Amino acid sequence: MSFRRLVVWISFLAVFAMAVRVAVDTDTWWHLRAGSWMLEKGEILRTDPFSLTKQGEPWIYPGWLAQVILYGVFHTLGFAGLNLFTAIMVVIAFVFIWPLLDAPPLMRAFVLILAATVSAVYWSARPQIFSFALSAIFLWSLTQADKGQLRRIWILPPLMALWSNLHGGFAIGFLLIGAYLFGEIVELVLDARLRPQVNAEVVRDHIIKIRTLVIIGLVCAVAVSINPHGPQMVIYPFKTVSVGVLQEYIEEWQSPNFHRLEVQPFLWMLMLCSVALALSRERKRASDLLLLVGFASLSLLAARNIATFALVAAPILARQSNAVVKPLLEKQARPPDFPEPIARKINLILFIILALAALMKITIPLSDQVNRDAIAGQVPVDAVAYLREHPDLGSLFNSYNWGGYVIWDLFPDYLSFVDGRTDLFGDEVLEGYLKAWLAEPGWEGYLDRYGIRVVLLEPRAPLAFFLEHAGWEIRYEGEMAVVLTR
Repeated sequence: MSFRRLVVWISFLAVFAMAVRVAVDTDTWWHLRAGSWMLEKGEILRTDPFSLTKQGEPWIYPGWLAQVILYGVFHTLGFAGLNLFTAIMVVIAFVFIWPLLDAPPLMRAFVLILAATVSAVYWSARPQIFSFALSAIFLWSLTQADKGQLRRIWILPPLMALWSNLHGGFAIGFLLIGAYLFGEIVELVLDARLRPQVNAEVVRDHIIKIRTLVIIGLVCAVAVSINPHGPQMVIYPFKTVSVGVLQEYIEEWQSPNFHRLEVQPFLWMLMLCSVALALSRERKRASDLLLLVGFASLSLLAARNIATFALVAAPILARQSNAVVKPLLEKQARPPDFPEPIARKINLILFIILALAALMKITIPLSDQVNRDAIAGQVPVDAVAYLREHPDLGSLFNSYNWGGYVIWDLFPDYLSFVDGRTDLFGDEVLEGYLKAWLAEPGWEGYLDRYGIRVVLLEPRAPLAFFLEHAGWEIRYEGEMAVVLTR
């Protein structure tokens, strides 16, 4: 095994080992239930059947295909299948990023693993994992087109049509196209006006690329309409980000909390990019700067964008860092090489040792018990089991974080009051829920409005305290949750 091949295999083995973990989070559950419902009914969800507050109202969501796929994997292979599927999607993303890393093998490996570490905080078994992979494919295609291989850009419209049926993150595709388009316009202006040595052929190439990107963007905009909900899907991303409660109360829509260790690699990568750009004499492409500044800004506004930042920043960091380090390495004396047969054997032995270590790590999240233990730390499994055993307690008011699990485990006996489908509920329902959870004045009337007879809350919730003192009966009490009825 050659050294270059060893680096490639170890890099992707490391990424795969990182990505194989418990992929279920609190929002996974309502996606699985939606996928299950569609497969059982043989139709696509167009109205909400799952919530008390929005039941029967139109529900426009672009992830129906992802939900069906995720449920199909879970139904067939269980938790291990979901974990492996999520990891495979992560590896697919980095397979497309690897050829964009213009640097020696070891530097490529470092940047790849750093990008994986940065983005890992948002790897989960949700439709967003499809956006992660498709963002990488878009980036690869646009980079190839930027290098003159314009034919490869025509895969984007069919991919956009697919993306609009997988996740609302298809807006990322337009941001990537826009960055390359405006970058090309800036390069055209600079070459035409400020770089007199540039010949007419270079200017013509800029014009061809700009025209192609404009056409691709327009065709992609049409492709978004190829979904069960038609052209109205185009406005879905705007509808989602317009929900004011998102940035105020939902962590992944808030600015990153750098006190959390898992978020800090984003800061490291951002700083490394800044230093590399400052020290490098490599030409700075306008599209690179637009991508880096644009997605860094989006990530600082909403932490959920960090994963995409890692993808767009990796090629820039590799290229600019290589430009800084290469002259220094050329001055260093090269150590003597092992004879090739011996080196290949050493590389193979090293790979086998690391592969065995990775295999030991990978097997842990594939255990059903490990997954169930992790889930018990996320959602109130025992409290929900109590409600499942008592299906006739009445309309339910549940904590927002557990709404998805309520849908998965208790539907149709109980409907969720709120859950992770913020685009469905909007500010009116979510703000009303928050006021009730905080037991602000008027909470009694709000619960009466929906005929609430049973609540599933955190013991620390102010509403739980007030309900207990208002005479509601505690039917279940644990460290994570309390169930009260009246």
